[in-house]
Amino acid sequence: MPAHSASLPTTRESVTHKFNIGNHEGYLTIGLYPDGRPGEIFIKMAKEGSTMCGMCQAFCRAFSLSIQLGLTLPEAIARFRGMRFEPMGPTSNPDIPQASSIVDYVARYLELHFVR
Repeated sequence: MPAHSASLPTTRESVTHKFNIGNHEGYLTIGLYPDGRPGEIFIKMAKEGSTMCGMCQAFCRAFSLSIQLGLTLPEAIARFRGMRFEPMGPTSNPDIPQASSIVDYVARYLELHFVR
């Protein structure tokens, strides 16, 4: 897959996915390029402290920049999939019944829905 330029269109389509890992609820929003490929991600965790929210923002920024600046989606997924830290455990998604972290869940979700 060819690399995209760093900037996405000002107005763009997106997908928002609600998830639960253990007792932690979150929302993953994936901003899309006009061709339907992911160009950015955002995570909003419900009722979480500033440290968790800050770490989610840092991950999203690193992941988004990596795919905007030339790392293919499968390569980015490979680097983040399998990371293990809390919260972890059963999820609300039957396609991903267990996740070893929020980062692992997001990588696996992107792989399921955007890697062909």
